[in-house]
Amino acid sequence: MTPQDLAATLARFPRASLGFLPTPLERLDNLSAAIGGATIYAKRDDMTGLAMGGNKVRQLEYYLGAAKAENADTVLITGAVQSNFVRAAAAGARKLGMDIHIQLEERVPNPDPTYRANGNVLLDKLLGAHLHSYPEGEDEAGADRALGALADSLKAEGKRPFIVPLSGDRPPKGAMGYVQAALEIAEDMENQTLKIDEVIVASGSALTHVGLLFGLRAININIPVIGACVRRDAEAQHQRVTKRLQDLAELMELPNPVQPEDIVLNDSALPPGYGQLGPDAKAALEAIAQTEGQFVDPVYTAKVLAVAIDRAKELGSDKSVLFIHTGGQPALFGYAEKMGLV
Repeated sequence: MTPQDLAATLARFPRASLGFLPTPLERLDNLSAAIGGATIYAKRDDMTGLAMGGNKVRQLEYYLGAAKAENADTVLITGAVQSNFVRAAAAGARKLGMDIHIQLEERVPNPDPTYRANGNVLLDKLLGAHLHSYPEGEDEAGADRALGALADSLKAEGKRPFIVPLSGDRPPKGAMGYVQAALEIAEDMENQTLKIDEVIVASGSALTHVGLLFGLRAININIPVIGACVRRDAEAQHQRVTKRLQDLAELMELPNPVQPEDIVLNDSALPPGYGQLGPDAKAALEAIAQTEGQFVDPVYTAKVLAVAIDRAKELGSDKSVLFIHTGGQPALFGYAEKMGLV
């Protein structure tokens, strides 16, 4: 299908204007020279604007657009203690005049006081979010049930709650934000006459990965898209991506343009686990700061950049890699102790 046809399909869905879009696509010359491999470009979705930016702003445009269409007055969301998604959801809710309830899940072992009080948690509190706790970190169904119970209690008080879903059994409206990003990248490539050989993107809840892959294939761009695993290993994540692609096709009422061989996962930077910083990710975090003056977060983008750097080294100097910089910098301040910087 044409980019115009895909844009027209997206336009059928309610959308709230929250981000500064489109975001820039930037060539990282200093980092590329330092690693001595393929040229690395960054799609700067850390610059989406709302509440320090990040990829979740794109997703929330569709979730909160649906909330406004339903005349909701309260947003509910669940996520990790240092979740970028819940911080952006709180900001989006406030911007649209809605109340916000956040449920924080215990996903990271042995958190220190800095992790619990600084970074995204500080911003959640500044935004006036109502904070709730869920004791498990790998129980999506249980977290959803707890959030549903909270929504029921708010309804009983006369509120009109809207749940921003994170589990894999709800329509993936947020993925459409990255279908839109695929259109931007296609335009970036045309305007800058770029040849991109691989795209590297985070794969956690999978909606950023799924939306981008779906969008590119829908407009017949067949660049390999590698999902860098940030929460599950490649085998488990493959199942999630496959399901969410079909869910997105059904939501948008389009044929699924993605072939099984298009789903590529890389979990090399995942250890020691979700929200924990391994040596490759730490090296990537330091490298981009010290060559480009840019910051990536320990949970997502440092791991994605580590994969991008490895791929750039393997591909060689005549190739190019596009790193999707999904933001998350506020989480850095929650990891100061774990990074040995205080």
